[in-house]
Amino acid sequence: MSERGASLPPGQHAIRARCFHPSGTFVEFKREEIDQSIPERFEKIVLRYPDRIAVQTKNNTLTYFELNRAANRIARTVLAERGEKDEPVVTLVDQDTDAMAALLGVFKTSKTCVPLDPAYHQVRAAQIVEESRAELILTSSKNLSLAHELARDSCQVINLDHIGASVSVDNPGVSTLPDTVADILYTSGSTGRPKGVVQNHRNLLHDVMGFTNSFHICADDRLTLFASPSGGQGLKTVLNAFLNGAAVCMWNAKQEGLVNLARWVITQQISMFNAPPALLGSFMKTLTGEAEFPDLRLIILTGEPASRSCIDEFKQHFSTKCVLVNMFGALEAGQIGLYLIGKTTSIAGETVPVGYQTQDKEVLLVNEAGDKVTFNEIGEIAIRSRYLSPGYWRQPDLTEAKLKTDTDGGDKRLYFTGDLGLMLPDGCLMHKGRKDFRVKVRGYGVEIAEVEKALRRHEAVKDAVVVAGQYESGETRLVAYYAASQPAPSLTQLRSVLAKELPDYMIPSAFVLLDAMPLTPNGKIDRGALPDPGKSRPQLDIPYTAPQTAIEKELTKIWAEVLSLNQVGIHDNFFDLGGHSLAASRVISQVIKNFQSELPLQSLFQSPTIAEMAAVIMEHHGKQLGEEKLERMLGELESLSDEEAQRLLNEETTSTTKGGRYE
Repeated sequence: MSERGASLPPGQHAIRARCFHPSGTFVEFKREEIDQSIPERFEKIVLRYPDRIAVQTKNNTLTYFELNRAANRIARTVLAERGEKDEPVVTLVDQDTDAMAALLGVFKTSKTCVPLDPAYHQVRAAQIVEESRAELILTSSKNLSLAHELARDSCQVINLDHIGASVSVDNPGVSTLPDTVADILYTSGSTGRPKGVVQNHRNLLHDVMGFTNSFHICADDRLTLFASPSGGQGLKTVLNAFLNGAAVCMWNAKQEGLVNLARWVITQQISMFNAPPALLGSFMKTLTGEAEFPDLRLIILTGEPASRSCIDEFKQHFSTKCVLVNMFGALEAGQIGLYLIGKTTSIAGETVPVGYQTQDKEVLLVNEAGDKVTFNEIGEIAIRSRYLSPGYWRQPDLTEAKLKTDTDGGDKRLYFTGDLGLMLPDGCLMHKGRKDFRVKVRGYGVEIAEVEKALRRHEAVKDAVVVAGQYESGETRLVAYYAASQPAPSLTQLRSVLAKELPDYMIPSAFVLLDAMPLTPNGKIDRGALPDPGKSRPQLDIPYTAPQTAIEKELTKIWAEVLSLNQVGIHDNFFDLGGHSLAASRVISQVIKNFQSELPLQSLFQSPTIAEMAAVIMEHHGKQLGEEKLERMLGELESLSDEEAQRLLNEETTSTTKGGRYE
């Protein structure tokens, strides 16, 4: 295939032609504009759109003029304290306007930004600070204590809340070359050592150029930001917006849940919805089919493979003018493939294509010997380009292994992704999994070996294997198989141990105790012989207790469906059963729909058992309906169709409320 990308088939061309904002204010991002720095491009945008909203959160809003002034004050404070020497700077700021100002402020100093989400697991956060060898942490009063713990006297801490009003708000004017390192983004490593991917200004601007011109991002666009800028997709969303005059609109799904997200998308006039497939799938589960999204033109999926069920639900809930983009990329290589999906797009089979190569990125498939494979054959995906990451921070051996000089000569290099793929004759790439057992869970990259090592560190665990499976919804989940000495540790004990050193998305959803690991004839663990975890209730510390009341029975059905289990006890902890924040959003959404009660997402975290949640629901409803009446009404549901049951709930709850809402 050519350097500039494969020829798109007519169907993809037709959909791409619809990817524009109706205001017609798109300005092409020209190739020569990548040969500058991010601050240079941003400051030009500020001059062009000073009064437009740059970033909007639940509590704060900043225009481009205001955001630039805030970033300048941070940059000047850093320069006054540290000078202009090249060094990594950690930003430890909550996902709010301050995080955006801190990110831009570091870029303006020509130093290297290491964005770190305060919600990140503290053990991993400490590893990143140590690994980066940062000598400065930028933080806020809220996270000051954490910053000092992470610093451990090895680096300076600046509290952004204490920057004096006398600090100049003028652009600092530091000269930054395009090849200067802009940031280091960390992912988990198979050795347990965090892996820092280096990105320079030119490559980040090249990525923005491709995204801007492909989807005609303009100053009238409003982009969602669910992810922290400490991750690749979060940072790219921010840059795609800020370097085009568009607005970044933040929604904290962990705090706010997803029940009210549809209303927010409509009222905020969101035009571009960026999310991993798991989050989009959970969001669509909250939709009834009645909501319309008049401003939404693009839904962009990143971070993990999209399932066929996700595509089918998209077609059910969104209008013909909305385009779904399945995007394939990597921190080391940026955007690699795009596949555009509309209402009438037909997909054969269950695998959703990751699409056609993007500009200046040539996709190759190679076998174990490094030779190219032909069409319809599986091989490792390699990317040939001059716009690849310079390498891994302080890991030259890994850089040499993954990013190689192109044997054909020139200034291009080859990046070996570790992903397996298959190329169709028309140039469409199909993703076929990971070569090295690295998977994406809820949008996060996970090295399975790292989870296995953490399990094996438990004194009673003799051996452990972790595999990636799927829920019926198509969402990826981790399943841990372990052999242990007697008495074997319980699921609750294992989860507790893992939670001390791993982020929640790396903790397996299911644990299966085996007498011994199945082995191949040559003595290796036979992953293909591991039993299916099935839908059985896991072995918890507490015995199973069946639901008794109608409310408990209804809640049990909801939990069992969301968690893909055939049995749930009323005293089982939701998170011990494999639940997580997105699954919690689905449960609360269904509870609100079935019980007509505006329960906050936090109610499940505070009352994580069926018995406790039933009590919360009774507290909400008891005053209006009376416990006896509600029990009787719910008892009738089993004999009714879903439609009839919903109508009964609506009639009963509405008759006891004012204005259709509980007081």
